[in-house]
Amino acid sequence: MNYNIGLKSQLDTRELLLLDQEVKDRGKNMVIAYVLWYFLGLFGGHRFYMGRTGSAVAQLILSITVIGMIVTFIWWVVDAFTLHNMVKERNYEVENQVIHSIMMSRPPGPGVY
Repeated sequence: MNYNIGLKSQLDTRELLLLDQEVKDRGKNMVIAYVLWYFLGLFGGHRFYMGRTGSAVAQLILSITVIGMIVTFIWWVVDAFTLHNMVKERNYEVENQVIHSIMMSRPPGPGVY
């Protein structure tokens, strides 16, 4: 899923370190996401963390009733398998934004007016 390899190869060491630090700061942590999924998943805690507030609120509202809790439990199990991709996609988006930001902040090369 890492389509940024071509762009990353154009970065120098300092820029790669900056990229790595920004992804760690602005991206999502897999361990935290799964801890939230395990303890607060039936109430949408992991989805709030991932920035998916619409579906998180839906899970929270569904968990009020018994029928809704059954639906939320199934949703919780499915999220166990999809949460990994949610985190990877979010971190990919952050990485892509940072790479483009770094590229745009570079001074123009020789011959560019």
